[in-house]
Amino acid sequence: MAAKKAMDPVEELLTRGVEQVYPSKEALGKELRSGRRLKIYMGIDPTGKSLHIGHVVQLHKLRRFQDLGHEVILLIGDFTGMIGDPTDKKATRVKLTREQVLENAKDYLVQAGKILDTDSLKLKYNSKWLSKLTFADVVELAAELTVQQMIKRSMFQERIKSNKPIGLHEFLYPLMQAYDSVAMGIDVEVGGSDQIFNMLVGADMVRRHLGKQKYVLAGKLLADKEGEKVGKTRGKKEEILWLSDSPLEMFQKVMLWPDGIIALGFELCTRVPMEKVAAVKEKLAQGANPLEIKEDLAETIVSELANPEEAKKARRAYKNHKPENAPAVEIAAGKNGVMVTDVLVEAGLAKSKKAARRLIQQGGVKIDGKKIDDGKMVLRNDFTVQVGKKATSIRRVKIKA
Repeated sequence: MAAKKAMDPVEELLTRGVEQVYPSKEALGKELRSGRRLKIYMGIDPTGKSLHIGHVVQLHKLRRFQDLGHEVILLIGDFTGMIGDPTDKKATRVKLTREQVLENAKDYLVQAGKILDTDSLKLKYNSKWLSKLTFADVVELAAELTVQQMIKRSMFQERIKSNKPIGLHEFLYPLMQAYDSVAMGIDVEVGGSDQIFNMLVGADMVRRHLGKQKYVLAGKLLADKEGEKVGKTRGKKEEILWLSDSPLEMFQKVMLWPDGIIALGFELCTRVPMEKVAAVKEKLAQGANPLEIKEDLAETIVSELANPEEAKKARRAYKNHKPENAPAVEIAAGKNGVMVTDVLVEAGLAKSKKAARRLIQQGGVKIDGKKIDDGKMVLRNDFTVQVGKKATSIRRVKIKA
């Protein structure tokens, strides 16, 4: 049987992990095949001390642009990061100082270098232009958006219904992100599909200010079947794979992901050929054991973010099912400790306190290897908790006073 022909690089860039391209895939495809060197960027607000798996998805897309010879910019939102993007936020973000933002971002380039070619990469900071805008400049830019456009966004509608405040500065965030594209003369912006509104505001602004087309490439999100992003939106922090994690921690966290996103994980978070992604989908559809395939996914991700030997070691350690190899969860406790039912919920082992009590009554919960039957048990020191027999249901709990 003849080997399948590898997918055309431009076609793969436009389809792999892509939710939507604006104004169209055909238009951007024509640009990419024209031979013109395009200026591509992705922005990251330094709201945390490490990049995470969501950034990895988009960094892979940037790398494909690099491989095709285009100019790629990684923009650190040291100005916008002090305010915070309101997208998908049900409450106003806590404002950060410039010192906090810069401290958070100090390892970003090294972490991004796990995927990107840092020799050709351009690193920029948006304070260079945003901090120089006068109040008159901001008012003029604000005239380019209406309150109606902003208020119809879902997260603002949710806050209005819940009687939660909306800061006026949050309305200005899309303007600042849009102005980044103008200041850098961008041809293509890469981001998650949850950023489409902000990126399209930038496309409109580029057209008005620079008189040219800015393309928007919106990637798929690493999300479950309900559309909730792994880790952050799902409310399970132990699922979030940080690039600062050890290889074993990375492996463990992938193993906590829902089975339903295994094929998506291969597509978005790895460099494996799309032929292999299709083969994974077919295996799962035919009833293959998802646990083994998920282990393959975890090993592939760790191999690419660390190295193949560390990935193999992490897989062996995980399969030992030893409590010391389980993911660690930090839980805050009061002066009198923390209730075991709260632990199960916060560790992602039970959906509710009621479900946690039921698990305990059924004898399915162990603390430090011993079954418990007291749903009102209070814990004060670090311990290991397990629900059922699966290795993915073990947590090392660290009590934070």
